[in-house]
Amino acid sequence: MESNVIESVTVASELVAADFSVWSLFLRADIVVKLVMLVLFAMSFWSWTIIIDKWLRMRRLGEAARRFEDAFWSGGSLDELYERVGEGPDEPMSSVFAAAMKEWRRSSQRGLAKTEQSKDNLRERIERVMDATLLREMERIERYMVFLASAGATAPFIGLFGTVWGIMNSFQAIAVSRQTNLAIIAPGLAEALFATALGLFVAIPAVAAYNNYNNKLTRYAERVEGFMTEFGAILSRQLEESR
Repeated sequence: MESNVIESVTVASELVAADFSVWSLFLRADIVVKLVMLVLFAMSFWSWTIIIDKWLRMRRLGEAARRFEDAFWSGGSLDELYERVGEGPDEPMSSVFAAAMKEWRRSSQRGLAKTEQSKDNLRERIERVMDATLLREMERIERYMVFLASAGATAPFIGLFGTVWGIMNSFQAIAVSRQTNLAIIAPGLAEALFATALGLFVAIPAVAAYNNYNNKLTRYAERVEGFMTEFGAILSRQLEESR
């Protein structure tokens, strides 16, 4: 009985003396587990970089779209607004407007909207130009979103691989030492489980951010598509009035 108490006290003192900090867990880990941790650290850094960049970009897009809509619906001339926006704006709604106005001006200058057939062709060209511009701009905005989805899906499994590998090494150490007390098992298990924890640390923010930004981008695309419909109706009315 007394020997068991002494052994328990010894094990407890060894566990207290052991360093379970993140840095110590990393240094004591097997080379394969270290590589897994490095991969997860890199994925976490890149994920948070994308998350912060998307957050700032979505704020800028919302403010830019609001300013453009205020200017567009202020009742001013479309030609004057086009001159202010320019031919290379960096915001999707302005880009769609600029692309449509460029096609409108080019057709008007060449006199390609005199007959009903030519007017219908112009409407189709403007719609295609706006659709292509929106697709190109949304692809640019959605860049790196695939990485967030991939990180959220794969990081837990990468961490689990590190955990399984670490547990295998712990069992091998137990077999070699032929001792099963907690002081021998605990450090190896802590290193192994740290890989799973790190994988979840990468995956949870990545999945949450992906879902959030994906919904925001969908609503933003619908907002631009609504503007395209209204702007197309305005141009169509002007074509009808030019008969």
